[in-house]
Amino acid sequence: MVRPVYWEAGRVRLLDQRLLPQQERWLTLSRWEEVAEAIRTLQVRGAPAIGIAAAYALALAAEENSSREHLERAAAALRATRPTAVNLTWAVNKMLRRFQSVQDRPPQLVRQALIEDALRIHAEDIEANRRMGDLGAALLPLRARVLTLCNTGALATGGHGTALGVLRSAWAQGKLAMVYVCETRPVLQGARLTAWELQREGIPFRIVVDAAAGALMAHGKVDAVVVGADRIARNGDTANKIGTYTLAVLAAHHHLPLYVVAPSSTLDPQTPSGSQIPIEERDEEEVLTVQGQTLAPQGARAWNPAFDVTPHELVAAIVTEKGVLRPPYEASIPAAAA
Repeated sequence: MVRPVYWEAGRVRLLDQRLLPQQERWLTLSRWEEVAEAIRTLQVRGAPAIGIAAAYALALAAEENSSREHLERAAAALRATRPTAVNLTWAVNKMLRRFQSVQDRPPQLVRQALIEDALRIHAEDIEANRRMGDLGAALLPLRARVLTLCNTGALATGGHGTALGVLRSAWAQGKLAMVYVCETRPVLQGARLTAWELQREGIPFRIVVDAAAGALMAHGKVDAVVVGADRIARNGDTANKIGTYTLAVLAAHHHLPLYVVAPSSTLDPQTPSGSQIPIEERDEEEVLTVQGQTLAPQGARAWNPAFDVTPHELVAAIVTEKGVLRPPYEASIPAAAA
């Protein structure tokens, strides 16, 4: 199982996900600014993975200068790289709390404490993913045919995965028959990354264009839709990769369950509903081009939100490492996040 980010000899190692599946290139980053740029440019992506990368970035910042002012400046810059994913802010704030508890120690001990905390965040994410995998697999029928979107596997996390981790666990238990992977325009995380992970593990899959999801359900080829999340509001509204809302509406029309799989660090009980979740808008060129090849006529414009919000009433259950959350989410989400 691949780990997309890890700490090695005082440096951050990242698998450049922009180049997959054609090329596997590992980056060695020694400055926190380099990690921030890797997060911003999708060299590392997926809400849990960018939280882990940000934690390691603050450890690098402390290696450079362990003053409070320096770390808070780095933290602010890291938070701004991907504003929708709450795991990023969660990890950064967790690291700052650790710093506050040790800031009066000698600089060497401060740096070591932050490295240890970043490593702990990473290890806990992998363990949480495995628990979510088992809990989510229990929701699926035997010989399940599952539709998923984007990449929510080991590449998007510390390892194993969230929604794709559920499918990995279901496959190991002999419950999974087929995974249908939405290509996930505009940067094709499904076709490039999820397919790459599934192929490596011998899990049967088919890639479908995003617009084929409704036809797939109408033909009776789907038993459940399983997706990840970048932020979940107190009422259960869920921000995830653009296209998730469309899948949720289609699933409801065809009487199929939509399960959201995310660690408890993705729960945001301080945000009342999805209307308050900030939605990142990315460069128009991601829509107008594919790997440098222009698709649209010269002068064309595009709207490129990275995420959409799925209303809570379309979510059958939310799977976290603390358990399977059911409606009313106004009660179950604050309890799990506490």
